[in-house]
Amino acid sequence: MAFLNAFCQMNKNMGDILDNLAQEVDKISEKDMSEEKEKILEEKDKVEEKEKIQTNSIMGQLFKKSSICFPELGNSIEGFVIDVSSNEIYLDLGIFGTGVVLGKEIKDGLGSEKLKIGDKVMATIIELENEEGYMELSIREASYEKSWDNIEEKIKNQEKVIVKIVSANKGGLLVDINGVSGFLPVSQLSSQNYPRVEDGDKNKILTLLKKLVSQELEVCIIDADRETEKLIVSEKAAQSDKDKEAISSLKAGDIVLGEISGVVDFGAFVKFVPNIEKNDKNEKRGEKRLEGLVHISELAWQLIEDPRTIVKVGDSVKAQIIGIDKEKISLSIRSLQKDPWVEVTKKYKTGDIVSGVVNKINHFGAFVYLDKDIHGLAHISEMAKNYPGKSINEMIKVEESYNWKILSIEAKTHRMGLVLTQEKISEDKLEEEAKEKKEVKSKSKEKEKKEVKSKEDKGEKPKKIKKEKKEKDGKNLVKKEKKEKK
Repeated sequence: MAFLNAFCQMNKNMGDILDNLAQEVDKISEKDMSEEKEKILEEKDKVEEKEKIQTNSIMGQLFKKSSICFPELGNSIEGFVIDVSSNEIYLDLGIFGTGVVLGKEIKDGLGSEKLKIGDKVMATIIELENEEGYMELSIREASYEKSWDNIEEKIKNQEKVIVKIVSANKGGLLVDINGVSGFLPVSQLSSQNYPRVEDGDKNKILTLLKKLVSQELEVCIIDADRETEKLIVSEKAAQSDKDKEAISSLKAGDIVLGEISGVVDFGAFVKFVPNIEKNDKNEKRGEKRLEGLVHISELAWQLIEDPRTIVKVGDSVKAQIIGIDKEKISLSIRSLQKDPWVEVTKKYKTGDIVSGVVNKINHFGAFVYLDKDIHGLAHISEMAKNYPGKSINEMIKVEESYNWKILSIEAKTHRMGLVLTQEKISEDKLEEEAKEKKEVKSKSKEKEKKEVKSKEDKGEKPKKIKKEKKEKDGKNLVKKEKKEKK
């Protein structure tokens, strides 16, 4: 028990010792912190005193009153030209000293423009101080940024711009807008400048595009990105308002005079001036020319495999407007021609035996021309029924003439049903066909004569004459060579 009491007393004394130790440590910490705080306050007072002295000085007062923003790299700055040489331009930058523009930083920014002493110039800072102590500047960068600002402003206001064609490639034209390079795709050219090439030959397209180099065109900016330096323009979009205005004066049923501007597999394009009565006068005044499409089915009443057999580029044609969809104009040449199917029943009757040339054979039968306008279909089912076990290609060949029996005639839908027959054509029908062939031949010759006369009136020599001259020149050359040998 005495041992236990002694142990407890010892623990109590130890606790008292630790408490006293902790109190002493706290006193020391408080003292140190107080000393540190005094030091910080003293330093602060010194700094404030120093700032007060600087502020009260003349220079301090000037800086306090001044709103000057000191330039940094990349900033734009204005200056006046004080000296000009072929490779250097010195600018007076006022309180910021003198700046210098060197080499390509001059030329690439000014283009053909020439500076003279006294001119005000905007430049970009590319070095705050070079080895000679001048601020180094770039007119090129400032000009480029200014051009992009202008481009973005044009897009915002939907304004049109004038661009110069710099060069051409197979995809379109490279253009320049105040020193910024852009691209005008072929698809964005107006109908007036679009290079229509019959066979789609890219080299021919490029040849036509090169003719536009150095010219100026009015365009709209349709896509631009300053970061990627992407700039796409469209002449078609710029002409859109003018086209809409011209098209607004047209309606379905109007007749126009025009010229074939392009022939493609699906039809022909025709350029025309809206008002037919004033066509010639309008063209002389340079009035807006529109372009419409004559679909292959609207070129003529007969079946057409290749539009190039009906019309060619440069042909003068009269057409009727059959549809207008926004800026697309659909035209028809055949609507102004007499429909040969209107009187087909006067010439042909069901049960007649007629002669016809096979135009085309496909999986459902053969298309057969009875004359230049009227065609019929010999359906595969009728052929199989009358000639079992034989294929259609065994019985007939394209461009060969055979005898056919007319099974049906539908004048309104331009349809005629035929079947191959071994029956002979009546004498009356033979005489009628011979007479018709003679008339067709006569009309063909008459047409050729008119074309020759038209070319002669224009000062062109007909192809036939050129060919004869070529042959004559060839013969003369042979004679000359023989004489020289002798």
